[in-house]
Amino acid sequence: MEFSMFKQALQKNFAKMTKDVPHLFEVAVDKDEFWNLYLDSYPAGTNEIYRTCREHDCSCCRHFIKRIGNCVAIINNEIHTIWDLEVGDTTFQPVADALSAYLKNRAVTDVYVSREKTVGTDKNFGQREDGKVETYEHFYLDLPDKFVVDKRHSAGDIRGEFRDTKNVFKRSLEEITQESVITVLELISQNSLYRGEEWKGALDQFLKYQKAYEKIKSEEKKENFLWEKSAAAGGAVGRIRNHSMGTLLINLSEGMDLDEAVKKYEQIVAPANYKRPKAIFTKKMLEDAKKKIEELGYMPSLKRRFATLDDISINNILFSNRDAKKRISDVGDVFAEMEQEIAVDIKKFSKVEEVSAENFIKNVLPVARELEIFLENRHHANLVSLIAPENPDAPVMFKWKNGFSWAYSGNIADSDIKQNVKSAGGAVDGVLRFSIQWNDMGDWDQNDLDAHCKEPSGEEIMFNHKISRTAGQLDVDIINPVQNHPAVENITWADKNTMDKGKYLFFVHQYTNRGGKNGFRAELEFNGNIYQFDYAKELRQNERVPVVEVTFDGENFTMKALLDSNVSVKELWGVKTNQFVPVTVVMYSPNYWDEQEGIGNRHYFFMLKDCINDERPNGMFNEYLIEELMEHRRVFEALGSKMHVEDMDDQLSGIGFSTTRRNDVLVKVKGASERVIRVKF
Repeated sequence: MEFSMFKQALQKNFAKMTKDVPHLFEVAVDKDEFWNLYLDSYPAGTNEIYRTCREHDCSCCRHFIKRIGNCVAIINNEIHTIWDLEVGDTTFQPVADALSAYLKNRAVTDVYVSREKTVGTDKNFGQREDGKVETYEHFYLDLPDKFVVDKRHSAGDIRGEFRDTKNVFKRSLEEITQESVITVLELISQNSLYRGEEWKGALDQFLKYQKAYEKIKSEEKKENFLWEKSAAAGGAVGRIRNHSMGTLLINLSEGMDLDEAVKKYEQIVAPANYKRPKAIFTKKMLEDAKKKIEELGYMPSLKRRFATLDDISINNILFSNRDAKKRISDVGDVFAEMEQEIAVDIKKFSKVEEVSAENFIKNVLPVARELEIFLENRHHANLVSLIAPENPDAPVMFKWKNGFSWAYSGNIADSDIKQNVKSAGGAVDGVLRFSIQWNDMGDWDQNDLDAHCKEPSGEEIMFNHKISRTAGQLDVDIINPVQNHPAVENITWADKNTMDKGKYLFFVHQYTNRGGKNGFRAELEFNGNIYQFDYAKELRQNERVPVVEVTFDGENFTMKALLDSNVSVKELWGVKTNQFVPVTVVMYSPNYWDEQEGIGNRHYFFMLKDCINDERPNGMFNEYLIEELMEHRRVFEALGSKMHVEDMDDQLSGIGFSTTRRNDVLVKVKGASERVIRVKF
């Protein structure tokens, strides 16, 4: 067999060995010792002295073997060398076998890096004594591009980076438990982890590596696995321990409480005011909660539905019209009056009598026969439904003595723009706050609205100048509203001492009109009071709508509303706005029924005729649950969102007002006479 055939066999084996591997590796050898092993492995009589050296002792082949002779591939934890040949020749087969066996008994130490596209010299020529030119064959390889590095990078740095990744990968596999990875994947599937979805692919892959590594018993095979997989995994997986996600995984692996571990993770990656959109719970927590629910007999209490007039007692109703009385106590007129309503300009009621909610309940309702509410566009956030247990005999899970609950529009227990701002990461606890909200009226409003504030100095807080000299800050800036998710923007000041005296003008700018026609709502808060504004008209491209002007004297704030009222009609839950709507019943929220006192905030509910909740509200909220169930609050939060109330036309829905929110509503009262009253909450 000619040497050229030996060389060709090596080239074919190299091509086959490297076809599907992204990296090659080096094993630890003494290069001179390895070269001598090559020479000494030729059988006696096959590597004789030629002139002054042995026949196969040449500088070209020596250079090749020292450069790449110790190069190996790792495939499924097994070492494959360039010498794994089956040449069937008594001269060259012993050489290949000896070199292969030698390498397979050595440890991998580095990734293989080549600065050149070729290794070795294919052939050269020499003149014999008789004058003839002789061709000399040598080991030679043309390397695939994937094994050749850019000459601008240091080979030492590249090897060092792969070594570091391999070492971190080993620590990650051995220090992070599979249980912690599974827990985090569960949180991501619930959308309960800030930016967790970005890690899902890496965690899925890492978990596969963990399971495979666990099955390997041989330390040698484990080392091969670490080199092969760390080089292929990349930085996100190979060095996962060193990332923010690694902090969470290590803390969970070391036994830290789930809430605390997630909190520490969010301190690294999330905005300062970020609020998790979903409850954090795991499979074990779910099992524990189910066990507790079964133990306390609350399984029949989980299913919820819209409440109807047939569910409630006359004792818990502050007012009912004639239609409602018939269903509640089987009295009332047979025929109901119907009126055709048209839009009414609210300005005409600017000087009506004003009464407090308590005064209205105590002195007005007892003599009222009919009530009508003037439903404004700004009352969208006040839409509320009463929720009842599907099984009326089911045990009560709530802090109060009945199984009824309520849900405001947007599926929250006490709705306003403020909560949506908090969920978006905005600050809501400053001394002055201005927030706007749009894309919350059913249709997808993709407009890009911007909240602005022009300060006394003329400096303007806006999307491209988010922090002012006075420490005013735009901390939520929505550019592309998401369908079915209210879009908000928020400007706030944390400290009066940083603010200038003078006038602060707040307005809304239509930066990009993408077809939205529903306008916006706005909210101003200072001194614990919240003021709401509504603009129900379409904003033209680049239109600026002044909303409110606030004057600061160095200690106190005063405001001047700039937003004109409008009389455009919208439909909210099947009821038209800017007109009077008949009230069927008035009641307190269930936590104040049956003369109960002090169980959370009191709400005033005005249930409206033909008002049909077109959302699918939660059947319960954690704020309502008894103390025994609060240890499972994360599971119950998820349960509430999964066990939606099913659609039905017969329901008690209308508008509600909390004692903790400054608001008002016009009420037309029909009794011995007819009058219009503004009820203040």
